[in-house]
Amino acid sequence: AVIAHVVASGAGFVVDLDESFKENRKDDIWLVDFYAPWCGHCKKLEPVWNEVGMEMKNMGSPVKVGKMDATSFSSIASEFGVRGYPTIKLLKGDLAYNYRGPRTKDDIIEFANRVAGPLIRPLPSQHMFEHVQKRHRVLFVYVGGESPLKEKYIEVASELIVYTYFFSASEDVLPEYVTLPELPAVMVFKDGTYFVYDEYEDGDLSSWINKERFQGYLNVDGFTLYELGDTGKLVAIAVIDDKNSSVEHTRLKSIIQEVARDYRDHFHRDFQFGHMDGNDYINSLLMDDLTVPTIVVLNTSNQQYFLPDRHIENTEDMVQFINNILDGTAEAQGGDGLLQRIKRIIYDAKSTIMSVFKSSPLLGCFLFGLPLGVISIMCYGICTADTDGGVEEHEAAKKETCDRELTDEGSEEEQEEEKNGKYTELSDGELKQKDIMEKKKD
Repeated sequence: AVIAHVVASGAGFVVDLDESFKENRKDDIWLVDFYAPWCGHCKKLEPVWNEVGMEMKNMGSPVKVGKMDATSFSSIASEFGVRGYPTIKLLKGDLAYNYRGPRTKDDIIEFANRVAGPLIRPLPSQHMFEHVQKRHRVLFVYVGGESPLKEKYIEVASELIVYTYFFSASEDVLPEYVTLPELPAVMVFKDGTYFVYDEYEDGDLSSWINKERFQGYLNVDGFTLYELGDTGKLVAIAVIDDKNSSVEHTRLKSIIQEVARDYRDHFHRDFQFGHMDGNDYINSLLMDDLTVPTIVVLNTSNQQYFLPDRHIENTEDMVQFINNILDGTAEAQGGDGLLQRIKRIIYDAKSTIMSVFKSSPLLGCFLFGLPLGVISIMCYGICTADTDGGVEEHEAAKKETCDRELTDEGSEEEQEEEKNGKYTELSDGELKQKDIMEKKKD
């Protein structure tokens, strides 16, 4: 009852938006859930969204939380680029930022606070720097004065603020262990250390930040794997059971962690490392049943994947496996070719049918049994109609043939009359002679 009361009270902090929202929104920052009343995922998000509204109000955030029925106000939803439900967007001035992370209260609030704030946050002191470093696992820092690099940094921040934080600081604010080859510079702090952007080795700043916004080693789930697809990196995953503390599960996880830490300089531009709990998601992705624990390397750009051709015993085996992938000697499976697309359609259809029957057998029988029954009746009717029609045509053809024969040869009576007529024309002697000849023949 208490939980229900809290959720119900949270709904009071979420504004139901209508067509007037389009004209009145620009003076405020809005976090909006575009939903459809019939959408199951939208209904699941609703209590979380009410909690978000209440939490944002209690913390004094300038962000207003609202929701809009995208089916009733389809023109406004379409103008904001809504193509699925639910869609979460933060609207700030003329800009609209999409949220693509986990649909939890804390993750949504963190996204809203990050995007609603300034693009570049200043770090005026070492104390502030240390405080920010403790709060964020990954943070980017620009060091230096006005420059073309800073302009590019601001431009990239406006695009990637939905993913990570961007800061600026003077050189004397940085920790003592940091040394910079030159100024201005862009740095990323993560994994207990830092890395400096090098235009000649790392290429475009936006691409580098997009790749470096993840820690070197991750707990990978569906959302994370989706976001990793934007980096263009191969993803090396130890598929394990987190609840299983056996030697094999912990060993494979440790091997991946060691490669991510000790071989960063060799592989960080091409590989992302992590582990995944359970094989359900990975099985649906690969359309295969992987045995847990195991190691798989995914190419998210073309849906290919690599499996080791022998058992991974230690770090050296894993490094060799990665090198084989890089030099093209490892066999790639899957892909996005025509046969794989057909296989995907069949697999998805089979999975959908199985999930429906598993969750609700009666619904499954209705959804799939009824159409099959109707089709069967139609096929039976068509086959029956063809058979009857064939018999009728056969009888009609037979009758027509008989009529034609009667027409050509005449009836039996006509033939008899014709015969008698011929006999009348003959003389009596001729008749007697003909009768004798017929008797002889008999």
